[in-house]
Order: sequence, then C-alpha cells, then structure tokens
Amino acid sequence: MDLLLKETSKIIKQSNFTIAFTGAGISVESGIPPFRGGHGLWNKYDPQVLDLSYFLNNAEHCWTYIREIFYDFFADAKPNDAHRVLAKMESNNLLNAVVTQNIDNLHYEAGSKTVYEFHGNSKKLKCLKCGKVYDAKDIDFANIPPKCNNDGEILKPDFIFFGEGIPHDAYADSFASAEKAEVCIIVGSTGEVTPASYVPRTAKQAGATIIEINPEETIFTSAITDIHLKGKAAEILNQLDELLF
Repeated sequence: MDLLLKETSKIIKQSNFTIAFTGAGISVESGIPPFRGGHGLWNKYDPQVLDLSYFLNNAEHCWTYIREIFYDFFADAKPNDAHRVLAKMESNNLLNAVVTQNIDNLHYEAGSKTVYEFHGNSKKLKCLKCGKVYDAKDIDFANIPPKCNNDGEILKPDFIFFGEGIPHDAYADSFASAEKAEVCIIVGSTGEVTPASYVPRTAKQAGATIIEINPEETIFTSAITDIHLKGKAAEILNQLDELLF
C-alpha cells in the first residue's frame, strides 16, 4: 500500500487537471448513511416519497419523511477529513473540480470551491411555481409542507427526485471536466447510479488515470480503475495528504 500511495501522490502532482468523483461512501464517515445497500435508507423508507409525480400529489405525506431524513436526521452532519483533504488539494492547485453525487453540501462546507452537484443540494429549497430558491436554514420545518412567500406554492428540496432530469449546468460541467481530466479520483462511489457513473468512464476514455478509493471492489474496479487504494475515504486521503504536502 505504501508504494501505491507514493505512486498515486506522484501521479497527482504531475497532473495538469485532476478531478474527484465522490459518492455516498465519502459522507458515511460524517454519519450520513447511503440510500442503497444493507444499511441503506431505502431499507427503512419508501423511495416513493422522492418520486416527483407522487410528491406532486402527496406533498404533505412526502414532506413528513423528507423532513425526518434530510432536515432532522442529517442536520448535524459535518465534513470529515476526506472532504477537508479534497478542499486542501484544490486550494493548493492539485485538484481542479469535485463532481459529487451527494446532496449534503459537505464539500462546500469543507471549503471546496468548484463543486458540480450532479444530483442537486438538500440545503436549498425551490418553489415549483416561481422558481424562488430558499436556504434550508431559513425554513421553519415545524410547519410542513413549507410554502413559498411569493405565491404560497409548495417548496421542493432542490435535489433530484425520481422522474427528474439532471440539472443542465451540473451535467455539462461534470462531463466537460471529465473530458479534460488527466487524473480522476473516485471516492466512495460504487458506480451503480447512472448517468453519474459515466463521468469517470468519460475521463477514462479521454485518457485519464483512474484512482479509486473504496473499501471494497466496485463496478469501477475491474472496468476502469488503474489504482485501487483499498480503505475508508478519510483514512486513505489523510495518508495521501502526508505525501502531497
């Protein structure tokens, strides 16, 4: 592992354009469980509450669970060392962008500046009628469903529900960065969710070296990964931090 870590740090230092692609695994260490898998949230909650058409017809019912999951349960989550090391890499010109599948805002809270949120951000809410955007911290979740001050329309969390398309700018910026990447660092993503999982595949096709940080092998490992650093996100990135700086 030591030799792999040294090789990885050398590759990153030599790269002219590096991106990170992050999934649920990076935030598990901040206390946010994944949606899928044995301990995933979909074992406890019905995914239908995040289906757009169901939400539009059953907003009050859906908001009961949305509040519990995203604004009670996740409210106190803080960035961990993995988020902080990526932010440090960016501030030292070793990382050009983060493409994330996560909606928890933790990359921004850790200090990252260039973050493409492929699935949106739970810390924002949006009026479905006029498009006004609200900060979640300004919403009184005691009264649900929350409504727009302008027109009284129900607010929806500004992340992607089932049945919605990926935000245009996030999609375009993510793939544009992948096409330019000389190195793509996958952190905590298993590659099961499309079209997000096509981002590192696009980087690979464009000639990037793929570095994967995951505790176990994933769909990416045998398909596109060049270097697999096996372990938890914070543990591995802390070790890389010591070699990079």
